[in-house]
Amino acid sequence: MFRNIAFILLLVLATGCVKTRPAYITNEGLIYGTIYHAKYESPRGEDFHDVIKQELNKLDLTFSTFNNESVISKINRNKPAEPDSHFIRVFNKSREISAISEGAFDVTVAPLVNAWGFGFEKRATITPGLIDSIKQFVGFGKVRLAGNHIEKDDPRLMLDFSAIAKGYTVDVIATLLEQKGCSNYMVEIGGEVVAKGVNHRGLTWRIGINEPNDNESLVPQKLHAIVGLHNKAVATSGNYRNFYIENGKKYAHTINPHTGYPVSHNMLSASVMANNCMTADGLATACMVLGVEKTLDLLSGYDGADFYLIYADSAGQHQVLYTEGFKNAMIEE
Repeated sequence: MFRNIAFILLLVLATGCVKTRPAYITNEGLIYGTIYHAKYESPRGEDFHDVIKQELNKLDLTFSTFNNESVISKINRNKPAEPDSHFIRVFNKSREISAISEGAFDVTVAPLVNAWGFGFEKRATITPGLIDSIKQFVGFGKVRLAGNHIEKDDPRLMLDFSAIAKGYTVDVIATLLEQKGCSNYMVEIGGEVVAKGVNHRGLTWRIGINEPNDNESLVPQKLHAIVGLHNKAVATSGNYRNFYIENGKKYAHTINPHTGYPVSHNMLSASVMANNCMTADGLATACMVLGVEKTLDLLSGYDGADFYLIYADSAGQHQVLYTEGFKNAMIEE
């Protein structure tokens, strides 16, 4: 899903005369149809971009539904494909998050996402009959990892890791930088972020969470909160950018796997802070399916994760709910 590009604005905020640290390198490029950024203090001033790109290319060959030669694309076409270690890790984490969210997070929802025009296939003409027919082969309980291959209950079932693969990829690149001896870095893909240590000014990495605004291209961008991210990951999901309006009705890109229809509750944005970005990414999507009340019921006690939820009240005003852990990471400017 092309759901959270620029939902999180990356900031490096200077305060007074702070000594600049040497040898910080910035890399950027494209992956999964979005932009990645990596900024790190290289121990010997070495630029690791070529190594980063090589790793990203490998991950693209595992997760990209727009690459016909990727592992996931072959599995979706029922072609011979052996899941690699990256695929298996993401598949197993997806199963975990699907279970704790009671199916709100479901990587088999791809046929429904495609039908509504938010996926990797042409938008369909929506009818209740079509939705009911697609739901017959949607559900994470209908697919399993058996040895070195994927088993499906229905050959029409498709997988789409776009709601978790960006977060996992951030984790992989962060690990790569660790292996290269980097102890201060920030990695971001499409708004999913991992940060460790300090930035080039010796400050904790500052990550901004945007104010939800459907018409953001027409107004100055505003921040709703700033988080000091240290040895943590944060991911944000929301419905205020990726949507369309038809016959006066707004259709959001987040699809409820149980109903087969776009969600229509008052949750505007969900930011999740966790120990790794794969978990944060998947949980943020689950929040957007569940809505505020069910998120609090099912996920607020998830060990190692903190939440920052923006929602609209009955008067249309933006309100927030957040955990104590998230509050402790917030920075007043």
